[in-house]
Amino acid sequence: MDGMPVSLWVFTRYTGHFMVSNPLAVLLVLAAVVYLAVRLAERIALFRSLGAALVAILLAMLLSNLRILPEESPAYDFLVGPALSFGIALILLSVDLRSIVQAGPRMLAAFGIGALGTAVGAVVSGLALHSLVGPETWKLAGQYTGTYTGGGMNFAALGKALGTSSDLFSAAIAADVAVTAIWMAICLSVPVLLGRPSASSKKEAETEAPGENRPLTLERALHDSGRAVEIKDAAALVLIGLSAVWAAGHLGALVPQLPEILWLTSLVLVLAQIPAVQALAGGALWGNYLLLLFLASNGARSVIANIFAIGPAVFYFAIGTVALHGIILFGLGRLMRIDMGTLAVASQANVGGPASAMAMAGARGYVDRLLPGVAVGLLGYAAGNYSGFMVAALMMRMLGQ
Repeated sequence: MDGMPVSLWVFTRYTGHFMVSNPLAVLLVLAAVVYLAVRLAERIALFRSLGAALVAILLAMLLSNLRILPEESPAYDFLVGPALSFGIALILLSVDLRSIVQAGPRMLAAFGIGALGTAVGAVVSGLALHSLVGPETWKLAGQYTGTYTGGGMNFAALGKALGTSSDLFSAAIAADVAVTAIWMAICLSVPVLLGRPSASSKKEAETEAPGENRPLTLERALHDSGRAVEIKDAAALVLIGLSAVWAAGHLGALVPQLPEILWLTSLVLVLAQIPAVQALAGGALWGNYLLLLFLASNGARSVIANIFAIGPAVFYFAIGTVALHGIILFGLGRLMRIDMGTLAVASQANVGGPASAMAMAGARGYVDRLLPGVAVGLLGYAAGNYSGFMVAALMMRMLGQ
């Protein structure tokens, strides 16, 4: 049982008999979770305030911890890979480049504060927990600094460079997966609990009159296609979206110095300026649906029992780093009068990378923050490795190793 409480071991042992394992069945359950989340958000005020994305994450998290959904599945790999890229492409096909001008500087400032908060969090957590984590505490501090500055790619790169042992590396990944999913849920909640409607949201609410003839903004397009989607729309969207994902993958392999998501973003934005593409209906709607499935899969990968299996100290290290990141980011950000939506998207760019930032912006309808979120997420890919090495070196000296 490896230190797991007897009651939890008994619970997971017997509820595991009901686990869905077939990848298609896992997708079916996630689709049901998203459907239920959307319906709850439509019908009940509490869930409407939380939003369908957060409800889907929480429902999937519940099912995984009840051992109905597995913590790993090819279905999740598909959703975090091709499905997420395709969803991002569909949403970007509806983005107006002019919408990012005002959000850009605020997003960059928020990202910088978040990166500072991550470094502080890793140092403080390392000093507090080094007696429990062991002699590789300085390595873990560097890895968590990197991964919570620009996403999981940095975690793997820093782990290899610093020579982290395989046992600690595996434990830290398990903790990272759980904390990242939990933090996504928190970031989806914070703008609702602590923020105020943005100016663009207020303006839209004031200008949209009830009825069928409301203007189709991108915020609304995420939930309503505005008109009947014809087969030619669907065929064109699939063709364009898949072509962009395929081309981005090949370009990323040919020029590995530029991340694949940068190629995808650039290609789709060029296509999105073509009037015939702008006239296609349903792209943002279906892109948003794929993002909801992706977010639900994130929730399903967060299994509380893993905390006991890997040892609580590593989990405490991860959650302490992210918690201090959040306190510093949202605290200083509000003092600087940066809106909560921008802070939440910037935090996801730090913790999860550009894809998570875009998923956060899309799920909450912050369409003017989609591209700034991707931009600072890409910046995090580069900055995270540098900050990770610096924190690792600092911790090594502070701990006398």
